[in-house]
Amino acid sequence: MTSDPLFSVEGKVVVVTGGLGQIGSELVRALHARGARVAVFGRSASIEAAGEALGEMAHDERLTIHRVDITDRESINQGLDAVESLWGVPDALVNNAGLDTQPSAPPEVSGPFEDFPVETFREVVDVNLVGTFLMVQAVGKRMRSVGQGGSIVNVGSIYGMLSPVQDIYAYRAEQGSPFTKPVAYSAAKSGVYNLTRYCATYWARHGIRVNTLTPSGVARDSQDDTFRENYTARIPIGRMAAADEFNAAVIFMIADGSRYMTGSNVVVDGGWTAW
Repeated sequence: MTSDPLFSVEGKVVVVTGGLGQIGSELVRALHARGARVAVFGRSASIEAAGEALGEMAHDERLTIHRVDITDRESINQGLDAVESLWGVPDALVNNAGLDTQPSAPPEVSGPFEDFPVETFREVVDVNLVGTFLMVQAVGKRMRSVGQGGSIVNVGSIYGMLSPVQDIYAYRAEQGSPFTKPVAYSAAKSGVYNLTRYCATYWARHGIRVNTLTPSGVARDSQDDTFRENYTARIPIGRMAAADEFNAAVIFMIADGSRYMTGSNVVVDGGWTAW
């Protein structure tokens, strides 16, 4: 735990969506280690899943697990009611849950743009943009109702700021399994930036700050060597991110050190967007 109030999250109630995923579990660990009370929201969240992702921390009194579908307003409010009855209205929300299409995806959802299925487009937008909207709306409403202010962090993507580099995936065609990075993720994530700016200006006088974190790709065991080489070649730092390398930025955006920052986009991408 830190004694510096500028960077302290000690005692804060923080909701993290997608908190058992690769990035989310690292955020949860970092916040918990610094004294925050963390509520994990996830569509398939459970104590068993939390134990696998977080170990003994899953049973700590400063951590709660809630099965919440972020695309469903009733499910969100049930989760927030449970958090509020235990700890009060959240001080912070990290909208980390997201849905993307990986290179291992079947051809029907990873083919040419001209053939991309509208059902998949709607599903990805529903999670990444509509789900973010519903979480921001529900938490911001509660923050405003009690007049306590708060911090909301929406997780964007470099592919929401810039178009995907399709050349990275060209080798898949040579292997007989062509892959086009789909449009839905980029379209949904790009919407997050103006959702953030809208809410930042709308709630600014109420002390509710809303900012975006933009991460780049995270190294995963499931990625093949050629993909990693192609992706890394686009990153000035020369490697993909580790899952815990976004923790400090999120902690800063929640803590009082960023109290004059709202509507901003904090880019942590190894230099990808600097080219």
